[in-house]
Amino acid sequence: MKYKLLCLCALFAFAAATPAQTKNTFSGKCSKPDMTQSIPAGDKDGHVFMLQQGKCTTTTGEVGGAKSKEGVFAEHDDVTPTHMRGWGVYVETYDSGDKIFYTYQPTGTMKDGALVKGGNKHQITGGTGKMKGIKGTGTCTSTGNPDGSLDYTCTTEYTLPAAAPAK
Repeated sequence: MKYKLLCLCALFAFAAATPAQTKNTFSGKCSKPDMTQSIPAGDKDGHVFMLQQGKCTTTTGEVGGAKSKEGVFAEHDDVTPTHMRGWGVYVETYDSGDKIFYTYQPTGTMKDGALVKGGNKHQITGGTGKMKGIKGTGTCTSTGNPDGSLDYTCTTEYTLPAAAPAK
């Protein structure tokens, strides 16, 4: 009986010490990329490999009490006249100055060389300041605009590391 009670107490202590996952929804707008380069794949008309880099402004979202402010992205894409898929890195800066680093895998529907609708799966790979040690995953949906910008909404589940005890 003592052993069962000890195990139960240990389980509750572990559960209390484990940081809970928090769900965060944020949205914003990415402007037309500042830099875009593409080369033909050579197998079909309109099939290109593309590099892009640009900026985003976050209008809603908060992590650990810090408000999302802005971000930058760099990605490479495999684009056909009707679809795209890629891989990228996104760095979000918060009003506290802290940053969170993401990798993402976008997919989308294209028309006339522009994104119509898309989305991505993303993973948090790290952070700075209070965001150091953050872990998480999520998804985004996006809609392309005629000016080359896109609107996005993302949902992420994350865990911040437990704060170190005061000395």
